[in-house]
Amino acid sequence: MPIPANFSSPTRMSAKERALSQIQRWIIDGTLQPGEKLIDAELAESLAVSRTPIREALQLLEVQGLVSMHPGKETKVTNIEKDDILKMYPTLAVLHALAAEMAAITVQPQQIETLKELNLQFSKAIEAAQPYQAMELDEQFHNLIVDASDNAYIASFSASLQIHIRRFKYVFLKQQLTATLASVQEHAAIIEALAKGDSEAAAAMMKQNLIRPMKELHALI
Repeated sequence: MPIPANFSSPTRMSAKERALSQIQRWIIDGTLQPGEKLIDAELAESLAVSRTPIREALQLLEVQGLVSMHPGKETKVTNIEKDDILKMYPTLAVLHALAAEMAAITVQPQQIETLKELNLQFSKAIEAAQPYQAMELDEQFHNLIVDASDNAYIASFSASLQIHIRRFKYVFLKQQLTATLASVQEHAAIIEALAKGDSEAAAAMMKQNLIRPMKELHALI
């Protein structure tokens, strides 16, 4: 089970949180491949923690659907299926389109400015070929709009879906610059619609921002 030695470890976290964050990242970026067997002793040594927080982290990852645990036998990274893209992305697109529609009515000027800054940083991460950072900034952008919609149900279902979509999104954000910069332009259009209070345009552009990558990813994988 190859583990890189030069990874950056999150700070100010408990051992369990640190293990969860790092193992999740390794699964998303492909360091830990689908179907790969996970050995808690090796993970504990690599992360400089005991085996207890590793086991606790793996249990949480199983709840998230990223690993499958078979007590007394083995723990493996779950496989991903290409056609899952066609199930997850449209569901998230509908949720986030609704969030954008609602946020156009409730969004505050300070939130608009934050969205602009996030999109700027997102663009810089893409241009600097930092796909993982770009993915996190993209999520922050979308999550802020979900927060602005003030709908806890959208937030809950969205968070669950995003964990799985991350594995596909990482692949998408590693594509050529011209392909991924389209997301920056769509973000700008969403911001403009929100600033104008145009619920219909905000929802339509949000949906496009998720359906376009879905089609490109399905063709790519």
